[in-house]
Amino acid sequence: MNARQRRGVILLVLSVLCALAAFAGVVVVISDVQAKVGPEVTAYRVKADITAYSPLQPTQFEKITMPERWLSANAVTDLSAVRGRIAVSDLKKGSLLQKDMVADRPALESGQQEIAIMIDASTGVAGKITAGARVNIFATFDDEGRGKDAVAESRLIVAGARVLDVGKLTPLDQRRSGDSRASGIREAVPITFALGTADAQRVAYAESFAKHVRLALLPKDGPAALKPGESTYTLDEDKNK
Repeated sequence: MNARQRRGVILLVLSVLCALAAFAGVVVVISDVQAKVGPEVTAYRVKADITAYSPLQPTQFEKITMPERWLSANAVTDLSAVRGRIAVSDLKKGSLLQKDMVADRPALESGQQEIAIMIDASTGVAGKITAGARVNIFATFDDEGRGKDAVAESRLIVAGARVLDVGKLTPLDQRRSGDSRASGIREAVPITFALGTADAQRVAYAESFAKHVRLALLPKDGPAALKPGESTYTLDEDKNK
């Protein structure tokens, strides 16, 4: 082997050693990063905006993976946690799903039953009534067909009714059987309440015979009932003042 060949062999050996050293360096760096980042775990991200108090479905979220050490202890890692539950606030697209973003739907108490009625969108509290809210339910009656001494009045039907669910805005035929005054299309929202038997009957009666049923949203900790004498109102009360 002449001098040129020996130099070639030495350079080849040096190249191999350098390559091995570089490979070892990359392995060390990767191992160091993995040691610092740790294993990856499953988490879930909101696919599209979700409004507060909407029922949640697993299809509304997409699965992602991220390092376990970067995931908060409050993050949802199992989508079974959202089944049958509602969003407690507006959820924005791309948000990481957290346990405090969801809550159980309001449940019936002993002696209560669910009753749903259609509330005219223009006479409800537009967009503000949500599951878990408390409302006073008012009904207004006209004096037609109620005798010569009847007067038009507004009456508190139920005080402090608890809302279980709010449905979607639905177009309805405004014409009622035997009522030729109303025509056209109106929009209403099905709202489900948790009520005792007597209050459920009052609400069913009001929906059937009242001219309008209106909801008054109550503060969370405020009183539901009105003062004595305030549960009914007629226009004559103001005229006589």
